[in-house]
Amino acid sequence: MVKAVIFTDFDGTVTKQDSNDYLTDTLGFGKEERLKVFEGVLDDTKSFRQGFSEMLESIKTPFPECIEILENKIELDSGFKDTFHWALENNVPVVVVSSGMKPIIKDLLTKMVGEDSIHKLDIESNEVEIKDNKEWRIIYKDESPFGHDKSRTINAYKKKFEADLKDGEERPVYFYCGDGVSDLSAAKECDLLFAKRGKDLVTYCKRQNVPFHEFDSFSDILARMKEVLAGEKTVTELMQN
Repeated sequence: MVKAVIFTDFDGTVTKQDSNDYLTDTLGFGKEERLKVFEGVLDDTKSFRQGFSEMLESIKTPFPECIEILENKIELDSGFKDTFHWALENNVPVVVVSSGMKPIIKDLLTKMVGEDSIHKLDIESNEVEIKDNKEWRIIYKDESPFGHDKSRTINAYKKKFEADLKDGEERPVYFYCGDGVSDLSAAKECDLLFAKRGKDLVTYCKRQNVPFHEFDSFSDILARMKEVLAGEKTVTELMQN
């Protein structure tokens, strides 16, 4: 029986830096323009899909070169490996739910957690179409304004995990970890939302009165999850508005 499930964003959550932001800031139209795009998403004057497409279209570097650059620049959150190994030992599935691009996520995660471990988690994300190893474009997971509506993915997993519950068995506790505007559709779908301190998801949660627990690294997340599953703290006690 699965007692908990960890859904997590990738860029800026599992990693210290956002790979898409890094590519845009250094190879695309730059940080100043990117911040304007994100403000439009937070203000509901622009969809995430529209803003993200503008970012990626400003990057003209061939995709293989982008991945090579990211391999040397993007770092794993200091507490993620411990959290991942704890999850494996305790039958807690880890599902990466990202609005980024799967080839980048899989490459970076394989480098970070190892070839032997990458198949032990699920990656739900957008794909990439590459032509002649140069031109490339994102292939969105769905038709939604998000490009990948994370709430749909999370709800599909919830149905799967609850389908075989027997009488008297409790459904798993669902955790979600995120940091940015791509997490807006997922923010209300789980029992306990972890939002990264100082990031756009915290701003959104405060504006929309969505309860959350602020974190600095996965070490914080792991400690809080253990408290909830051990019955030492309730979800309500850990959340703030």
